[in-house]
Amino acid sequence: MYRCTVCGAGFPPVAAALGVCAACARSGRAAVDARVRAVHCRSRQAFGLPAAPPQAADGVRCVLCMNGCRIGRGERGYCGLRQNVGGRLVGGRPGEGRLSWYYDPLPTNCVADWVCAGGTGAGYPVFARRRGPEVGFANLAVFYEACSFNCLFCQNWHFRQGGPGGRETTARDLAARADGRTTCVCFFGGDPSSQMVHSIQAARLARRRAEGGILRICWETNGSMHPRLLDRALDLALESGGCIKFDLKAWDDGLHRALTGASNAWTVRNFARAATRFRERPVPPLLVASTLLVPGYVDAAEVGRIARFVAEQDAEIPYCLLAFHPCFLLEDLPTTSRREALAAAEAARAAGLRCVRIGNEHLLRDEACAEWGGTDRSAGPVSRPAETP
Repeated sequence: MYRCTVCGAGFPPVAAALGVCAACARSGRAAVDARVRAVHCRSRQAFGLPAAPPQAADGVRCVLCMNGCRIGRGERGYCGLRQNVGGRLVGGRPGEGRLSWYYDPLPTNCVADWVCAGGTGAGYPVFARRRGPEVGFANLAVFYEACSFNCLFCQNWHFRQGGPGGRETTARDLAARADGRTTCVCFFGGDPSSQMVHSIQAARLARRRAEGGILRICWETNGSMHPRLLDRALDLALESGGCIKFDLKAWDDGLHRALTGASNAWTVRNFARAATRFRERPVPPLLVASTLLVPGYVDAAEVGRIARFVAEQDAEIPYCLLAFHPCFLLEDLPTTSRREALAAAEAARAAGLRCVRIGNEHLLRDEACAEWGGTDRSAGPVSRPAETP
């Protein structure tokens, strides 16, 4: 068990790599901010990524996401994809997407599978092939290998290592992968934010190839894309029966920065922007929210704050609470307990949301881990947090 390097607290769990507890992350103290920035800087340097969004005086401005990088010649943007080559930005355009893809049999383990057309038949016969789950059909799952955040708990962090998995794929070539058994396309990652132009073009071409048949278009995202690109994605999701799945990682901005290295301001604004269109097609839902229940950091109280915000937009927006599994730099935290998940779901309902679900239930632990089982903040062995890579 590790103690917070700022206040000394050892319970609830404190991630060794981060070194600060949730309370201190929320405090806004300069010492905490400095610690958080240093942690994220080291974690990115291990993969050759910029420590912060570049702001070169003579750089070319990238406007695809919240980071607003000004990229100098020979530099890369914060996402690691966009780069300045000879005074021109390349990467992520329709002819140069960095991604991998595969066919995922339906129904699939999707954040929205409990409310979407592919998982439930919602919207049949206009948006679904069957009245129930579309067994026998597939989702074209498109993994974009770049991200505008720096989540310390990323389950897909391996894409940063490069290798043969990802490849440069044009929007046209990707669209051609949507074959006769494909009834939905989902763009995720990493995050699609820095490659939204590519995904939108691929979606349009795939829909054109479908010739009016059922082909739903979905995005799973941290919501940091440029608002105008979000609008285009919403148009495609709306007309096709797809949805936009927003991952709302934390409500408090300090806590959000500690966990992801980024502010949640754009995510909040973009979610509210998308929510104004929710009633244009509530079935199947156009917008879905989700939150990962990170032990010690994203608890019932934090979920309640997120849920109140979502309910203020529309109480019918589906909200999925996801069980945490130790991963990447937060591998020393326990998995989410069933008690924590049930408390979070109750908080979400108490905040006014009517459609709440606990996802990844198979990951939930039924008993508290021994080292986190008590409430005594001084209990258990204490070690100094290990340095991040």
